[in-house]
Amino acid sequence: MSDMITADLVDLDLAAQTKEAAARSLAERMVALGRVTDLDGFLADVAAREAQMPTGLDGGIGIPHCRSEHVTEPTLAFGRPADGIDFGAPDGPADLVFLIAAPAGADDAHLTILSALARRLMDPDFTAALRAATDPAATASLISGDTAPPAAPEPAATATAEEPPPAAAPAAPVPFRVVAVTSCPTGIAHTYMAAEALEQAGQAAGVEIVVEPQGSAGFTRLDPAVIAAADGVIFARDVPVREKERFAGKPTVDVGVKAGINRPAELLAEVRDKAARGETTAPAGTGSPVDEAGGPGEGYGTKLRKWLMSGVSYMVPFVAAGGLLIALGFAIGGYTIDKAPSVAEHFVWTDSTSWAALLFQVGGLAFSFLVPVLAGYIAYGMADRPGLVPGFVGGSIALTINAGFLGGLAAGLIAGGTVMAIQRVRVPAALRGIMPVVVIPLISSAVVGFLMFLVVGKPIAELQKALTDWLSGLSGANAVILGVVLGLMMCFDLGGPLNKVAYAFAVGGLANPNDGSLKVMAAVMAAGMVPPLAMALATVVRGGLFNRTERENGKAAWVLGSSFITEGAIPFAAADPLRVIPSAMAGGAVTGALSMLFECTLRAPHGGIFVLPLIGNPVLYLIAILAGTAVSAALVILLKGMGGRGDGKAVEGTPATESGTAPKVPATV
Repeated sequence: MSDMITADLVDLDLAAQTKEAAARSLAERMVALGRVTDLDGFLADVAAREAQMPTGLDGGIGIPHCRSEHVTEPTLAFGRPADGIDFGAPDGPADLVFLIAAPAGADDAHLTILSALARRLMDPDFTAALRAATDPAATASLISGDTAPPAAPEPAATATAEEPPPAAAPAAPVPFRVVAVTSCPTGIAHTYMAAEALEQAGQAAGVEIVVEPQGSAGFTRLDPAVIAAADGVIFARDVPVREKERFAGKPTVDVGVKAGINRPAELLAEVRDKAARGETTAPAGTGSPVDEAGGPGEGYGTKLRKWLMSGVSYMVPFVAAGGLLIALGFAIGGYTIDKAPSVAEHFVWTDSTSWAALLFQVGGLAFSFLVPVLAGYIAYGMADRPGLVPGFVGGSIALTINAGFLGGLAAGLIAGGTVMAIQRVRVPAALRGIMPVVVIPLISSAVVGFLMFLVVGKPIAELQKALTDWLSGLSGANAVILGVVLGLMMCFDLGGPLNKVAYAFAVGGLANPNDGSLKVMAAVMAAGMVPPLAMALATVVRGGLFNRTERENGKAAWVLGSSFITEGAIPFAAADPLRVIPSAMAGGAVTGALSMLFECTLRAPHGGIFVLPLIGNPVLYLIAILAGTAVSAALVILLKGMGGRGDGKAVEGTPATESGTAPKVPATV
């Protein structure tokens, strides 16, 4: 590790007040040594990692880190600010800051070394020695492991009277056994710090714990015999657990990786309680949306949003495939193609109408899965695999009773909640093996069927009908206002939850299309194209306001925007949210309003300008998009110019630098 940090990479008097300034100051040292090739590009990668999850830890530690193509070799820089810097830790600012830079293709040996450092950060002797260090070279040696930190003094021995030899101790009881998995998005620091914290807490509590850190350096699978003998499981992770089915059927605590670092003793106590109650909540699948449900500390609103997004994320591929096939069928065979007979009974190989009917009918079948898939995977996100059956059953009932998209949402939540309630019931050990595959699906499907058919289904169907009628009658000012609202939602979080809600609302209308729902779909797609197109245009018109990385991103944003990939604007928003996001929202509102005013329609749920032949009033549709793009680009240029950014005077072709640091907000994808 001595090659990864030297005295030149240590700043014991770090002059920085913000985490962005601290990262820049330490990164400049890496640039000076030739270990980082593009300062702004590297800092953009650091900011993107920070947006995923704050890197502050309890104990006054900040560990900004990332993998980046701008890093030539694994490098570690250390800074010690006098006043502390807020890295988002619960206990306050950090006075020990480590900037970890890993190449995009870092080898396992280097990553193993970095993971060892992460574990040492949990040692109070090590952090105390760093706070007391006065020489950069000695500090680098301490961090690299060449010098051991001074050990805490042993308590002085006191004289005692001679005591008789102790009696033979009784046989020790069998300890409570726990297996744990830790993982984080980068897999460099938090993964191993959580593992160390859990192991230390286990030793203090007399719990026998074995941890499997699933980091970037790979992972060694726990012995199946160790898992089988475990009394409980702890998942402290921010990414899906690999091979999760190994832990099925055991009491499980599932939290974020920071909880494993900050409150390991509480997690051990929690898994003990679950084992005592006989709860077996460990899921049997892998990579499920329940992996994103977070820990018990999250509010209900946050959990609800994640459950709904689970359903939407699984629904989108059906939307794209089915919707585009239907649109192609209309494009080839005309709008009467929906009256064509079944291709299974009548198909002429040389007739284009038959091919159009084939595309339309296959797309229609794919589209018929939208509501059941939405409901099924909302339930899956709440309760994992046992939620699938009642979720799909509830979604199918929603279609049967014409409750539509809203019925699917309700069915998914009812199914997931029912399964979660059943899972809390304490059952004999003999029945636990059949609970997930027989008992839970049976009971939950019956409950969901009863509620959807006889209790909540009909009122939701009436509400769905009223919404459909309202969309059909939209015109004039009401349509324009709806277009503004949808445009704002599409551009607020650039592919995040609000964006997905607006998109799901539009797609839900395509299941039973009418003139109003087709206008909504057109407005949503047009507004979603604006942010990346506007950022691309702004980098061309006033390139000096953007750094080199942003100008490169602008080239890709032309294609992303044209393809209706709103996320193409995220790199710009992550670097400068207070200017970019309001500008994008203004342009999206203009485009949404104009699209509705021009009465543009769209039967395809995706495709951008590539489905232009399928758009009603295509010329006016393009005008709406161009108008919104121009408004957003002009506004972001104006705001950046007024903001006094230092890079506004950069010479074209040279990297621009910022004189100030804009606050960062998490970018959702």
